Amino acid sequence: MQAAQQEQITIPEIGAVWPGQGGIYGGLRQYPEGLCHIIYAAHDVPGRHEYGDYGVDVDALSRTDGRANTEILISRDGKHPAAIAVTAYTADGHTDFYLPSIGELHHAWQFAPESFSEEWYYLSSTQRSAYYAYLMVFGDGWVNLNGKDGERLARPVRRFLQ
Repeated sequence: MQAAQQEQITIPEIGAVWPGQGGIYGGLRQYPEGLCHIIYAAHDVPGRHEYGDYGVDVDALSRTDGRANTEILISRDGKHPAAIAVTAYTADGHTDFYLPSIGELHHAWQFAPESFSEEWYYLSSTQRSAYYAYLMVFGDGWVNLNGKDGERLARPVRRFLQ
């Protein structure tokens, strides 16, 4: 009897669509659970969305872990429209999308900027203060603050262990 052969996984080039994984391959990043592949949805969620909870400190402070930030935001009973919109996103059967941290957006700007709009700002899950959250401008790589009540683009992201 022959031993079962392990299925060979073909990893695409960074910036290319990874069939069956829900979007564009962004490469590898270190997370609390280990080294992970990061996948950016091929499209933004429709419309523009507020961060939410303007004037309230919500402790979504990670600059590297958008999933942790998004879990904090979602637990706040519908007060975070951008986080709600991206967690409702599905692609290729995957339902584990979240709002990227500012570090994950900056990673996308470094390695797959052509996949994002250069004409508007992208909201991150990283809060700066009770009144501001970080955003990313892909046209020039500008990281800045945005009022949590400002409407911006939201791009879902997911990850899985290497």
